[in-house]
Amino acid sequence: MPTFRNILLILLVALPLLLTTSCRERKTMPSVMFGQGDDAMSGSDYDLADIQAAGEIIVATLSGPDTYFEYRGEGFGLQFHIAEAFAGSIGARLRMEIANDTAELVRRLTDGEVDMVAAALPAAAGLATIHNEWTVRDDSPELLASAEAWWTDDTRKHYLALEQQRMRPRRQAARSSRPPMLSRQKGIISQWDSYFIRYSSVIGWDWRLLAAQCYQESAFDHHAVSWAGAQGLMQLMPATAARMGLSLAQVFDPERNIDGAVRYLRLLLNEFSDIHNRQERINFVLAAYNGGVGHVRDAMALASKHGRNPQRWDDVDVFILHLSEPAYYRDPVVKYGYLRGSETSGYVRQIMARWASYRGAAPAHHSSGAPLPSSNKDSRVRSRSEFINDTTLIH
Repeated sequence: MPTFRNILLILLVALPLLLTTSCRERKTMPSVMFGQGDDAMSGSDYDLADIQAAGEIIVATLSGPDTYFEYRGEGFGLQFHIAEAFAGSIGARLRMEIANDTAELVRRLTDGEVDMVAAALPAAAGLATIHNEWTVRDDSPELLASAEAWWTDDTRKHYLALEQQRMRPRRQAARSSRPPMLSRQKGIISQWDSYFIRYSSVIGWDWRLLAAQCYQESAFDHHAVSWAGAQGLMQLMPATAARMGLSLAQVFDPERNIDGAVRYLRLLLNEFSDIHNRQERINFVLAAYNGGVGHVRDAMALASKHGRNPQRWDDVDVFILHLSEPAYYRDPVVKYGYLRGSETSGYVRQIMARWASYRGAAPAHHSSGAPLPSSNKDSRVRSRSEFINDTTLIH
């Protein structure tokens, strides 16, 4: 039996923890209910100063190409970029969250789960609307005043122009035009072949598959930069490069870029360890490299919901394409929302086609710029073991 002394000690330890509960946890009680007068509940009083103290503003929106979507693990969309800029103006970081519909947006705002909604909402009591696009609770007057002062018509026009400029290249990398194969006669795909051979062994891939992916990413231009900010031969996003330990300078170093990309591919292979078929897993990993793991998992969930095989790429690819349609990216089983599915689908398809072309033209092993492996026979004649190695894809 616990003694009175032990109980007292437990209370003395627990009390400070209870008292230090964060302001956000204390203030997320329902703020305003629909209706007027005495039936409406009093506000949570979680306002600008509290947001600044927490260092984070939570903004909810609907997923879509003009609001918010994730691409390669980073946020994009007009509402996202405007909200991110506003967050910076008040000294806070942005946490963007998506809802399935406007009813959920209203509920989450009135319940105090989010600080602001970045989407047009139907008129409702207890909400204040800024320029018909952002909405906050009436019990956040400081946040309302700050947002109204910051978001002018000129501000919106400025960010709209930036978004149009960002999207103008439309998923293409700014890169030099290079041939898909340096020398078909000699079986040399690119000047970076020795790196593909060296680092592909880390993940057990045919080096020509890695080369095919690299051409799809940058056309072998190590200075390439995409519309989304992806950089270098394998088009690493800044956050991914940092995660792989690459500095800004190293991202444009061909060997370091390929090394970082292969280490990231190894993480993706682990993410899809539930896909037991080796060839199928390649498709899923390539799709995730392009569109993100979350979107691929969403397409798998949709495939399962509609009676298709979620571990077969041809079945999942159908729903990758559907993730650009509101009826699908707002489905309750979808967690990551909108995806430009045609890009991801085409990405996988084109890499696989180019890989097949490379396998018909380049040997399984050679060093770029150096003579092909030779024996007593002609160096261009491939051995039986090299043909067998063509079938080795992933360990």
